[in-house]
Amino acid sequence: MQKQDYYEVLGISRTASQDEIKSAFRSLARQYHPDVNKSPDAEEKFKEINEAFMVLSDPEKRSIYDRYGHEGLRSTGGVPDWNTVDPFEIFEQFFGGMSGFSNNRSRRNSPRRGEDLFYSVTLEFEEAASGLDREMEIIRDETCERCNGSGAEPGTSPVTCSTCQGRGEVRQMRQTFLGSMVQVTTCPDCGGSGRVITDRCKTCGGHGVERKTVKKTIPIPAGVDNGTQIRLSGEGQPGTNGGPRGNLYIEVKVKAHKFFRRRNDDVLLDLNINIAQAALGAEVKVPTLGGDEKLSIPAGTQPGKVFKLRHKGIPHLRANGKGDQLVIVNVEIPNRLTSEQRELFEQLAKTLGSEVLPQERSFLDMLKDVLGG
Repeated sequence: MQKQDYYEVLGISRTASQDEIKSAFRSLARQYHPDVNKSPDAEEKFKEINEAFMVLSDPEKRSIYDRYGHEGLRSTGGVPDWNTVDPFEIFEQFFGGMSGFSNNRSRRNSPRRGEDLFYSVTLEFEEAASGLDREMEIIRDETCERCNGSGAEPGTSPVTCSTCQGRGEVRQMRQTFLGSMVQVTTCPDCGGSGRVITDRCKTCGGHGVERKTVKKTIPIPAGVDNGTQIRLSGEGQPGTNGGPRGNLYIEVKVKAHKFFRRRNDDVLLDLNINIAQAALGAEVKVPTLGGDEKLSIPAGTQPGKVFKLRHKGIPHLRANGKGDQLVIVNVEIPNRLTSEQRELFEQLAKTLGSEVLPQERSFLDMLKDVLGG
């Protein structure tokens, strides 16, 4: 992709003075510094601004660029290699530690939040409805008890890295045709921390943390369902450089019940009654989450009839109250009869007659046809 003109990058004319170049760079660098600009392309834009400033603020590089353009700079080694040159270092060289911005090392050593942990828990249907405290074993890093997190053997302490003198980075001057350039890399001996552990802790090997299995009591509220996620703040992996712990997330899985089904916060129950109970009416016991409840079946109850037991369902997870229990009646027709039962049914059949009639369609059925449903 063709590189943008350096003067256009900084928004200045080709006759701009050094003060104008520096002022434009200062303004744009502050605007696109990744510490304040969180857009995805901010760092690339910041590098582009730094590159334009590096060239135009150097009289020799600017002269070559004015005459030969980008190609002339490439052929003479005047374009910075961002694999070895730190744009934040350039920013600091010209403007110092400007208020509100951090350098690379401060970013590396700034407190960072620990990673989140994810576990799952499987509950019985009744447990999900009523809620409970469930003890779980969680595997996570804990501060090493032997070294108290320092990573060094008791009686010793980390020392300042002699390679980088505690800066966490190594700087080398590289000479080019157009002058010297600063190459900044993370210190290979301390990994950017600025400290070296000469006598590593025998328990954690210098990491400051050790892997442990800890028991946690997870409070599971009443009304959770499949896929409900419970968050325990600060129970995840430990942070670095004094940063806070991550979070612990528990995903709920609920086993299917032998009788009950769930629809939102309502409990559905299919109840089989015999033909005599449906025809004559009866009082039956119905299982609910809170124990058996009496239900009156009126005479002449038809298959598919739904009875509602108010507030016998699932507690609302984020509100007061409960759902209902819906009892769907199914009339069982016996497929085997005793001789006495057959005789009684035959007598009943004589009184009922043998005429059959097509069932009339309900208004609701006809409405569904009109609406295409």
